Amino acid sequence: MACVILDIGGVLEITPPTGWGRRWEERLGSPPGVVRERMRDVWEAGRVGSISEREVHQQVEARLGLDAPEAEAFMGDLWTEYLGTPNEELIAHVRGLRGSCGLGILSNSFVGARERETARYHFDELVEHIVYSHEIGIEKPDPRAFEAAWTSLGASPQECLFIDDLAENVEAARATGMRAHRFEGNVGTIARIAAHLDAGNRVGGHVPLG
Repeated sequence: MACVILDIGGVLEITPPTGWGRRWEERLGSPPGVVRERMRDVWEAGRVGSISEREVHQQVEARLGLDAPEAEAFMGDLWTEYLGTPNEELIAHVRGLRGSCGLGILSNSFVGARERETARYHFDELVEHIVYSHEIGIEKPDPRAFEAAWTSLGASPQECLFIDDLAENVEAARATGMRAHRFEGNVGTIARIAAHLDAGNRVGGHVPLG
């Protein structure tokens, strides 16, 4: 069966920069880039699940000199940007595909993302399987991340269309044998999904390379 695997941020979620980091730097009286530099290894650890949410909060307090309520507010601003707003049109289209193809999500994520995205967007009801980087300890564009996604659907890479907004991830997916499409808008993406599923139906569920 043909499968469609989607990224979250920048695809299923619309996530423009909110400027929250710079606002906190101004609040702390710090020059631009200080928050990013002080927290760099914590953010990296959070993306691959080698640190807990509690430990993230502890590091925010210690490294930025915040008390517990301030750290909570800081993380709240981070999650506001991270979660963005729903791409309603694409989500509705994917919902309409259920039962006609395999559906999955592959996301470079952060510890705590599954709980928040499930509560707000119910992605667990939209697709069959969600592969989060913080749960498998591997980020795109590592080929193993893509393999985890197609394996979760019981598919081969050739059967899968991967959709992401970053060119490097699209290219990496193609290198594994997957079909891939760079998200630049809903119209082109929905058309590409339709073409992929049509090709899959014409060859008995197996989408050829090329």
